[in-house]
Amino acid sequence: MTRRRRSLNTEEKRLWAHVTRGVKPMTGKELPGEPEPAEEPKPALASLAPPPLPLASRPAPKKPSPPPLAPVERKTLQALRRGTRSVDAVIDLHGMRQAEAHMALMGFLRRAQERDHGLVLVITGKGRSSSAGALFEERGILRRMVPHWLGLPELRALVLGFDEAVAHHGGSGALYVRLRRRRGAGSSA
Repeated sequence: MTRRRRSLNTEEKRLWAHVTRGVKPMTGKELPGEPEPAEEPKPALASLAPPPLPLASRPAPKKPSPPPLAPVERKTLQALRRGTRSVDAVIDLHGMRQAEAHMALMGFLRRAQERDHGLVLVITGKGRSSSAGALFEERGILRRMVPHWLGLPELRALVLGFDEAVAHHGGSGALYVRLRRRRGAGSSA
Protein backbone atom coordinates (compact mmCIF):
# COMPACT_ATOMS: atom_id res chain seq x y z
CA MET A 1 0.00 0.00 0.00
CA THR A 2 1.55 3.28 -1.05
CA ARG A 3 0.69 6.57 0.57
CA ARG A 4 0.41 9.80 -1.32
CA ARG A 5 2.11 12.71 0.36
CA ARG A 6 0.17 15.88 0.34
CA SER A 7 2.00 19.04 -0.64
CA LEU A 8 2.50 21.84 1.86
CA ASN A 9 0.44 24.98 1.54
CA THR A 10 2.10 28.40 1.38
CA GLU A 11 1.89 29.07 5.11
CA GLU A 12 3.30 25.63 5.97
CA LYS A 13 6.15 26.14 3.48
CA ARG A 14 6.93 29.54 5.03
CA LEU A 15 6.93 28.00 8.51
CA TRP A 16 9.12 25.10 7.39
CA ALA A 17 11.58 27.51 5.73
CA HIS A 18 11.78 29.49 8.99
CA VAL A 19 12.38 26.34 11.05
CA THR A 20 15.05 24.98 8.70
CA ARG A 21 16.87 28.19 7.79
CA GLY A 22 19.93 27.26 9.89
CA VAL A 23 19.90 23.57 8.97
CA LYS A 24 22.42 22.07 6.57
CA PRO A 25 20.70 19.48 4.35
CA MET A 26 21.93 15.89 4.21
CA THR A 27 24.02 14.87 1.24
CA GLY A 28 21.84 14.50 -1.84
CA LYS A 29 18.85 16.25 -0.25
CA GLU A 30 17.54 19.75 -0.74
CA LEU A 31 15.47 21.91 1.54
CA PRO A 32 12.38 23.47 -0.05
CA GLY A 33 12.92 27.13 -0.84
CA GLU A 34 10.95 30.01 0.64
CA PRO A 35 7.61 30.27 -1.20
CA GLU A 36 6.67 33.38 -3.12
CA PRO A 37 4.04 35.53 -1.43
CA ALA A 38 0.65 34.33 -2.56
CA GLU A 39 -2.41 36.40 -3.25
CA GLU A 40 -4.81 36.78 -0.38
CA PRO A 41 -7.73 34.35 -0.82
CA LYS A 42 -11.12 35.81 -1.52
CA PRO A 43 -13.39 35.93 1.54
CA ALA A 44 -15.75 33.28 0.12
CA LEU A 45 -12.84 30.89 -0.47
CA ALA A 46 -11.21 31.63 2.86
CA SER A 47 -14.20 30.21 4.73
CA LEU A 48 -13.80 26.94 2.82
CA ALA A 49 -10.13 26.54 3.73
CA PRO A 50 -9.39 23.73 6.20
CA PRO A 51 -8.39 24.78 9.70
CA PRO A 52 -4.63 24.99 10.32
CA LEU A 53 -3.00 21.81 11.53
CA PRO A 54 -1.69 21.82 15.10
CA LEU A 55 2.10 21.76 15.33
CA ALA A 56 2.18 19.30 18.20
CA SER A 57 -0.11 16.31 18.21
CA ARG A 58 0.37 15.49 21.88
CA PRO A 59 -0.45 17.91 24.69
CA ALA A 60 2.52 19.09 26.68
CA PRO A 61 2.92 17.35 30.02
CA LYS A 62 1.48 19.39 32.85
CA LYS A 63 3.96 20.67 35.38
CA PRO A 64 2.73 20.81 38.95
CA SER A 65 1.74 24.39 39.64
CA PRO A 66 3.12 26.03 42.77
CA PRO A 67 0.66 26.71 45.58
CA PRO A 68 -0.99 30.13 45.55
CA LEU A 69 0.73 33.00 47.28
CA ALA A 70 -0.65 33.72 50.72
CA PRO A 71 -0.86 37.07 52.49
CA VAL A 72 1.10 37.67 55.67
CA GLU A 73 -0.83 36.40 58.70
CA ARG A 74 -3.00 38.90 60.55
CA LYS A 75 -1.19 38.26 63.86
CA THR A 76 2.17 38.97 62.24
CA LEU A 77 0.87 42.23 60.73
CA GLN A 78 -0.51 43.30 64.12
CA ALA A 79 2.82 42.56 65.79
CA LEU A 80 4.65 44.56 63.10
CA ARG A 81 2.21 47.45 63.50
CA ARG A 82 2.69 47.45 67.29
CA GLY A 83 6.46 47.16 67.01
CA THR A 84 6.63 43.83 68.90
CA ARG A 85 7.91 42.05 65.78
CA SER A 86 10.60 43.20 63.39
CA VAL A 87 11.60 42.13 59.93
CA ASP A 88 14.67 39.95 59.45
CA ALA A 89 16.20 41.96 56.58
CA VAL A 90 15.47 45.00 54.39
CA ILE A 91 16.22 45.91 50.78
CA ASP A 92 15.60 49.36 49.32
CA LEU A 93 14.93 49.21 45.56
CA HIS A 94 13.59 52.68 44.89
CA GLY A 95 15.72 54.72 42.56
CA MET A 96 16.88 51.59 40.68
CA ARG A 97 16.04 50.75 37.09
CA GLN A 98 13.78 47.74 36.51
CA ALA A 99 16.48 45.28 35.41
CA GLU A 100 18.79 46.32 38.25
CA ALA A 101 15.98 46.11 40.81
CA HIS A 102 14.87 42.67 39.55
CA MET A 103 18.38 41.23 39.87
CA ALA A 104 18.90 42.87 43.28
CA LEU A 105 15.57 41.49 44.53
CA MET A 106 16.32 37.95 43.36
CA GLY A 107 19.77 37.96 44.97
CA PHE A 108 18.43 39.48 48.19
CA LEU A 109 15.65 36.90 48.52
CA ARG A 110 18.06 34.00 47.88
CA ARG A 111 20.51 35.26 50.49
CA ALA A 112 17.69 35.89 52.98
CA GLN A 113 16.41 32.34 52.54
CA GLU A 114 19.95 30.93 52.94
CA ARG A 115 20.17 32.82 56.25
CA ASP A 116 16.81 31.31 57.34
CA HIS A 117 15.00 34.65 57.38
CA GLY A 118 11.24 34.28 57.51
CA LEU A 119 10.02 37.83 56.88
CA VAL A 120 11.79 40.57 54.92
CA LEU A 121 10.88 44.11 53.91
CA VAL A 122 11.16 45.18 50.27
CA ILE A 123 11.01 48.95 49.78
CA THR A 124 9.82 49.87 46.27
CA GLY A 125 8.99 53.52 46.80
CA LYS A 126 5.63 55.01 45.93
CA GLY A 127 6.70 56.71 42.73
CA ARG A 128 6.44 60.40 42.01
CA SER A 129 3.17 61.92 40.93
CA SER A 130 3.30 62.94 37.31
CA SER A 131 3.50 66.65 36.64
CA ALA A 132 1.73 68.48 33.83
CA GLY A 133 4.91 68.44 31.75
CA ALA A 134 5.32 64.67 32.12
CA LEU A 135 1.77 63.60 31.39
CA PHE A 136 2.63 60.27 29.77
CA GLU A 137 5.72 59.55 31.85
CA GLU A 138 5.35 56.31 33.81
CA ARG A 139 5.91 56.58 37.56
CA GLY A 140 5.99 54.03 40.34
CA ILE A 141 7.01 51.18 38.06
CA LEU A 142 8.76 49.20 40.83
CA ARG A 143 5.70 49.54 43.03
CA ARG A 144 3.71 47.77 40.29
CA MET A 145 6.37 45.33 39.09
CA VAL A 146 7.68 43.87 42.38
CA PRO A 147 4.37 42.10 43.23
CA HIS A 148 4.38 40.69 39.69
CA TRP A 149 7.98 39.46 40.07
CA LEU A 150 7.20 37.84 43.42
CA GLY A 151 4.56 35.70 41.71
CA LEU A 152 6.85 34.49 38.89
CA PRO A 153 7.91 30.82 38.85
CA GLU A 154 11.58 31.75 39.31
CA LEU A 155 10.82 33.25 42.74
CA ARG A 156 8.04 30.91 43.87
CA ALA A 157 10.63 28.53 45.34
CA LEU A 158 11.59 31.39 47.68
CA VAL A 159 8.34 33.29 48.31
CA LEU A 160 5.36 32.08 50.37
CA GLY A 161 3.46 35.33 50.09
CA PHE A 162 3.58 39.08 50.54
CA ASP A 163 1.52 41.97 51.83
CA GLU A 164 1.65 45.76 51.94
CA ALA A 165 3.79 47.13 54.77
CA VAL A 166 2.38 49.08 57.69
CA ALA A 167 2.78 52.87 57.67
CA HIS A 168 5.99 53.13 59.71
CA HIS A 169 7.70 50.60 57.37
CA GLY A 170 6.72 52.46 54.19
CA GLY A 171 3.02 51.70 53.73
CA SER A 172 2.08 51.31 50.07
CA GLY A 173 5.70 51.92 49.04
CA ALA A 174 6.93 48.71 50.69
CA LEU A 175 6.04 45.04 50.96
CA TYR A 176 6.52 42.40 53.62
CA VAL A 177 7.64 39.17 51.95
CA ARG A 178 7.28 35.80 53.67
CA LEU A 179 9.99 33.36 52.64
CA ARG A 180 9.83 29.57 52.35
CA ARG A 181 12.08 27.58 54.61
CA ARG A 182 15.02 25.96 52.85
CA ARG A 183 14.72 22.27 52.26
CA GLY A 184 16.81 20.53 54.84
CA ALA A 185 16.96 23.69 57.00
CA GLY A 186 16.96 22.98 60.69
CA SER A 187 18.85 19.71 60.33
CA SER A 188 22.35 20.66 61.33
CA ALA A 189 25.02 18.09 62.09
